[in-house]
Amino acid sequence: MSDDGRCGLSIIAFVGSVFSPYYAWARARNDGVAEPENFCAINVALYGAPGRRWTMTERGRAHMQRSRDTFTVGPSRLHWNGTSLVIDIDEINVPLPMRVRGRVTVTPQGLCRFVTGLDAAARHRWGPIGPCSRVSVDMEQPAARWLGHAYLDSNEGDEPVDRAFKIWDWSRTVTGKGDTVVVYDVRPLQGPDRVIAQRFDPQGLATPLVAPPRHPVPRSRWFIPRTMHSDAGVAPVVQSTLEDTPFYVRSILRSSLEGEAVTSVHETLDAQRVASLPVRLMLPWRMPRLP
Repeated sequence: MSDDGRCGLSIIAFVGSVFSPYYAWARARNDGVAEPENFCAINVALYGAPGRRWTMTERGRAHMQRSRDTFTVGPSRLHWNGTSLVIDIDEINVPLPMRVRGRVTVTPQGLCRFVTGLDAAARHRWGPIGPCSRVSVDMEQPAARWLGHAYLDSNEGDEPVDRAFKIWDWSRTVTGKGDTVVVYDVRPLQGPDRVIAQRFDPQGLATPLVAPPRHPVPRSRWFIPRTMHSDAGVAPVVQSTLEDTPFYVRSILRSSLEGEAVTSVHETLDAQRVASLPVRLMLPWRMPRLP
């Protein structure tokens, strides 16, 4: 998010795209086995002036290269230069074809080694890399330049998300002290709910946090149920909705954390809807594929 709160972006680099219908269909044809590197994408979502953009063109193995510090998918590339993650974007907006081109540089204030399982068997794992970061955005198309605060993390899994989870809510909050607080509220298919709450200081040090009570948040346009952890007696308020899809919703919420009024990026994933046939038939309209 930009420092003035008017612009934002999300970039996700996928190896074995968790949302890919093509990956799911390939696994179905081959007894549950498919090569993750044959289903790669760089998802770019831009919000605010001069306009929204969305890209998620999936590409096969022939269009992908990766090494210790570089990941290339088609004409776009992520490169770690020792201090920053430099993301060169050259993609096409969907469904209306418009060029999305520019550079985003994410510079962590400190690196973090915290990793934890999201499920009891730890078949799905999450770990922040640069939980307290700065971002520099220099887009040519659409023309946009701004600075802001950022967050860099990694998710990985040994199986599709729908095999382990019903739904999860995730939030990232920047506090007045400059810390980043992340709350994962996971509802698995089996076993008790799992709430993971961590505070990360600018140097990357992780400290467990007792999550405040869970509050309901109004359902999305696609009727996805949502919750958010906020101080007792302070119900979260939706400030704006950035993405509203049949299985996923991303919003900016206002709430309270340890007595401090805060603004958070909040996301809800309905894992069972991801695997539903109607959603998988709709996804190619937003996620075209080049073999």
